[in-house]
This record gives sequence, C-alpha cells and structure tokens, in this order.
Amino acid sequence: MDSKRLKGIIICKESGEYLLDLILDTKINPVLLSSFVGALGLFGENLGRIKEINIKGLDVEMIVVYKYNLIFVAILDKEFAKHNIREEAEKSLDMFYSLYRREIDENCNEVSQFTSFKNILFTQIEEYFNKIKDSQKDLEIGDFGFFTDAIKKLRTNSTN
Repeated sequence: MDSKRLKGIIICKESGEYLLDLILDTKINPVLLSSFVGALGLFGENLGRIKEINIKGLDVEMIVVYKYNLIFVAILDKEFAKHNIREEAEKSLDMFYSLYRREIDENCNEVSQFTSFKNILFTQIEEYFNKIKDSQKDLEIGDFGFFTDAIKKLRTNSTN
C-alpha cells in the first residue's frame, strides 16, 4: 500500500468517539483526529454537514463521509488523483455499519471488536489503487481500435 498517497482512515461516531483506524502515516493521531472531526461536526450541526475538509500547509486533504451517525475520514495526499474516492469511502462505511450495526446501536465501548474490519479496508484500498493504476495505463495507451487490446497485452507481458 502506498502511504505517500493515503495517509490513513478513521471511523468514529458523530460525537467523535473513536472506533477504528487504519493509519499509514505515524504522525497522525487517530484518537485526536476523530475528536477533532466530531467537534467540527457538532459545531456545524446547525449550519449543515461538512463534506470535505482541506487543511492548507499540511499537504493533505480529508474526505469526510457522514452516515448512520458515523464519520468516515480518509486522509490523502493533496496530489493524489481522487477518482470516485467519495463513493469508495461511502462503500466502506456501508460495509462497516452492516457488519457492526448491533454493536454500534448498543453503544458497545469495546473498540477491539472492530479490528478485523482493517483487513476489509486494506483489501478495498488495494483494489482502488489497482483500478487507478489500470485506468492510468488505459489513458497512456489510448484507443487504437482493434489494436488496443493487443497493445495492452503486449505491455502487460513485457512488464512481467
């Protein structure tokens, strides 16, 4: 996984209560960040939902998804091409909620029970990066009609 592009992911309750993280950049404190995002959500409660947060000077961008009284935060490098990243974040939060709905609704405070979801996140992120890499290769090749597939196969075989 490329920690230069993805710095980390945090899932917390709207209150800011920490539930899970997949931190790739050790400079990020997940508990502090979940509290910060929860506080921003409470601050903006009367003004509307926060969709994205840009922090200037740190070269990161945060994609924030609010759903099911949960907050999903993806911390990304600003230069990273974000192709459908919001949809991927929503899918992750949907999966998390469907797997742990009972625990979340019952306010279970044992966060270690969510740890296995890190494997699901890791797999989803790898698939996302592979999709981006494939789409970038497609752009490099271009469309040569009938020969496009042959060129793709030739490039794939030459890199192996």
